[in-house]
Amino acid sequence: MELHCFKKLLPLQVRTQLANQFKSLRKTVACLTNVNKFYGEGSVQVKALDNLNLEVFQGDYLAVMGASGSGKSTAMNILGCLDRPTNGTYKLNGTAVEKLDDDMLADIRNKELGFVFQQFHLLQEISALENVMLPMIYACVPSIERENRAKEALNKVGLGNRMTNLPNQLSGGQQQRVAIARAIINQPSLLLADEPTGALDSKTTEDVLNLFDQLHHQGITIVLVTHEDNVAQRAKKIARFRDGKVVEISQN
Repeated sequence: MELHCFKKLLPLQVRTQLANQFKSLRKTVACLTNVNKFYGEGSVQVKALDNLNLEVFQGDYLAVMGASGSGKSTAMNILGCLDRPTNGTYKLNGTAVEKLDDDMLADIRNKELGFVFQQFHLLQEISALENVMLPMIYACVPSIERENRAKEALNKVGLGNRMTNLPNQLSGGQQQRVAIARAIINQPSLLLADEPTGALDSKTTEDVLNLFDQLHHQGITIVLVTHEDNVAQRAKKIARFRDGKVVEISQN
């Protein structure tokens, strides 16, 4: 009998206990505790996050969903060290990062985090290979190692025959694959994807989601923001945001 079938036969209380025991064995990669985020002051002040608590464990594949203005993009920016909470604590691999200076945050973004965006954000005047090498330049990786690792990453995402192409010589799906290769090149602790399929057609979306599945199976921790149910269903967990906080976390 397969494991998932066996688990369905267990009483709910036993399944919950097993899940909690398994959770305690996994390392916490990112932890937001009582995080608030305010924009503006006085009568025009907006509360984007309201005592948000969210924990991401090593090996998670978490989809984040919510209506516009629910706080999901603000939470993603804080997880990615692109913004700071007004108050509360954000720990990344056990380090409280909310009070680090800009240089230290930039170093963390480069070494600990990978980003995939809807619009790819590739430099148009350099090749796919050179785009993937960029984060390693900032990380002071030697040139020969940079090239070898970038080639390996592009092969991993199925673009071994497109390394010298400029972005405008690639399809949208191929450009997103280059962006994913760039995001994983420094073996990040956390891969953050913000609407990564929003600009893609349905077939290309399926190809990109299959690639995320492969990366997750290789042990990469993924947090993906989406408004599409079919995309969220590919993750292992879904966190639903409303009014600046998580109102539900469900298992797929």
